[in-house]
Amino acid sequence: MKKILMMAAFFCTVTLVAQNIEPKFEKNGDMVEATYFHDNGNIAQTGYFLNGTLNGKWKMYDAQGKKIAMGEYVNGVKTGKWFFWKGQQLTEVDYDNNAIASVVKWNNGEAVAVNK
Repeated sequence: MKKILMMAAFFCTVTLVAQNIEPKFEKNGDMVEATYFHDNGNIAQTGYFLNGTLNGKWKMYDAQGKKIAMGEYVNGVKTGKWFFWKGQQLTEVDYDNNAIASVVKWNNGEAVAVNK
């Protein structure tokens, strides 16, 4: 009986911890690698900070673990090409100094719309 109670307590503790996921931060040279989680424990975002500012590549995932966005920050500013996935569509957004310079939407390997 004692073993059953201990196992029940253990499973309750694991369940409570899994529902309260805290971000993880790891020092990597001058950078800090950040990992944020969805409530279900899957990764929501990964990326880097430099001196407390978003810097480097960032990736975002939905609650099921599927990649939904990827891009790069330089000193807290979105820069270069960012990619956003939604269903069968890929949207490529080109940023210039944190402003959208152009948008291309791709579907099954072909551009379906170009906005500038």
